[in-house]
Amino acid sequence: MWQNWLAVSRLAARLGYRRGEPLQFLNQRLCGLWLIWIGAVILVSTALGGAWLINPIIFGLGYVGGMAVIFGMPAVTQRFSDGPESRFQANMGTLAIVLMFVLMALIAGRSFATLDFRTIWLGALLATALHFIPFAAVHGPPMFRLAIPLTINALVGLLVPAVPFMLIAVIDGLIKLGFGVALVRRK
Repeated sequence: MWQNWLAVSRLAARLGYRRGEPLQFLNQRLCGLWLIWIGAVILVSTALGGAWLINPIIFGLGYVGGMAVIFGMPAVTQRFSDGPESRFQANMGTLAIVLMFVLMALIAGRSFATLDFRTIWLGALLATALHFIPFAAVHGPPMFRLAIPLTINALVGLLVPAVPFMLIAVIDGLIKLGFGVALVRRK
């Protein structure tokens, strides 16, 4: 599937894909470790969220701390990685992260003016869910399968205000934990 799209895509070529280059998903276990970490951070910061729904201080410290430890410590990356990603995959990863922040601004940006924390966090969860789609070029088809339940969960929260936010956030955290455990166990 990927090979057909990549062979004809000018965008893929601009991002560094070389025609016929097989994609290897060498960092699935590292991605899994991140998903376990961020899922746990979401659960803890939701439990302590109070009026913010997800405590932004706990979430922010957990996010930055996890990035520093998981992606910044060679001992961790060597243990959970099977090799470096290609230039194309590195560029796709960057594109996916930029997409996430752009989508966050588009989906929830106006809610910052009114401090509508439910919409802010649900917009962030939806943007995060959607950013897993381009991450499939980096970590493989499991990212598509991860994006589907996360997107549905966030949309339910946005479209059905009667559903408690805590339920949506807990489901999001548990989905990420579950996928993370599955990816870490891959070999």
